[in-house]
Amino acid sequence: MDKPQLIEHLHEAMNYTVYDTKWIPLSAKFVVLGSKPNSHGILDIYELNEDKLVKVKSVEKKAAFKCGTFGASSLRNRHLAIGDFEGRLQVLDLERPDMAVYNVKAHSGIINCIDAIGGTQLECGAPEIVTGSRDGAVKVWDIRQGQEPVVDISPPPQMGDGINRSSLRRDCWAVAFGNTYNEQERIVAAGYDNGDLKLFDLRALAVRWEATIKNGICGLEFDRRDIPMNKLAVTTLEGGLLVYDMRTQHPSKGFSWVEERNAGRSVGSNGVISGPKATVWTVRHVPQNRDVFLTGGGTGSIRLWKYEYPDRRVIEDADGNKEGVAGKLHMVSAVTLSSQPVHSFDWHPDKLGLAVAGAFDQSVRVLITTKLNTL
Repeated sequence: MDKPQLIEHLHEAMNYTVYDTKWIPLSAKFVVLGSKPNSHGILDIYELNEDKLVKVKSVEKKAAFKCGTFGASSLRNRHLAIGDFEGRLQVLDLERPDMAVYNVKAHSGIINCIDAIGGTQLECGAPEIVTGSRDGAVKVWDIRQGQEPVVDISPPPQMGDGINRSSLRRDCWAVAFGNTYNEQERIVAAGYDNGDLKLFDLRALAVRWEATIKNGICGLEFDRRDIPMNKLAVTTLEGGLLVYDMRTQHPSKGFSWVEERNAGRSVGSNGVISGPKATVWTVRHVPQNRDVFLTGGGTGSIRLWKYEYPDRRVIEDADGNKEGVAGKLHMVSAVTLSSQPVHSFDWHPDKLGLAVAGAFDQSVRVLITTKLNTL
């Protein structure tokens, strides 16, 4: 019992499909975004009240909600940026959610993923939101700049784009901000359904690095957004989990990485890993410790991992070029929450070990993780 335990504290069943769950900063409340059976979007706000969850507010809109983030809003307004199934990006004030603070038709297809930065961090540039969509585009938005994106990274137009949309465009499934350690530097990582991983440097407006992984990329996260790039965790279909060491980029080999191939499979109560390969849907680093992170698997299990750095993070090759050295991954703890995939997960930014998870069994769970401070 010395190692951290993942304990289900509260469990709330919903009457709609849950797509995303996010804690409201500096509060004991969280939002749940989803899609009702009639394809309307629904946003519920729940509050922790001792041993039960209390629904504080419910908002319904015409298009189903897919993803949301508080990253670009200050702690004072706590505005939620939401991407929906019709490709619309909305920023809602949760006190007055009927009228959107910002509303733009961002993409021609569903917005699969969203990330934002600059709301609470000091001296790290403008508050920006990045969206990735089925139309293959990655767009960066600054809500102070009107209805046009500040950066638009779209695949070139192709034949057949007009009437019957070209199937050659790759779905963008995951986006993440990183490397934002001063006013100028900022990087967007984007993962696509064919396993392409691209790093876009927003200062130089160029592709900094790209690689292709065996399977489609479902989740991306830098261990910290507001420091020089340190690690990037990537999760894929068929149970892939990769952690890249982002400190050292070799001219030809790129970044070094460590890989875990069966991160999505189910884990029994005795810790035995069994069953078929399953997608790793999401990865989330603990806000208080960047070397500990959690993955949510397609079998309904979640796993807590710790990254161990090597003795030397950089070596020189025969030509004198610096090459990064990847560390090791250790599975700390695992628990099966549901019979369906756990696809959304959010650590509380202020309370160590408190988390909320959403699964495709139409339910939301509040979890408590013990002994995280011992890792």
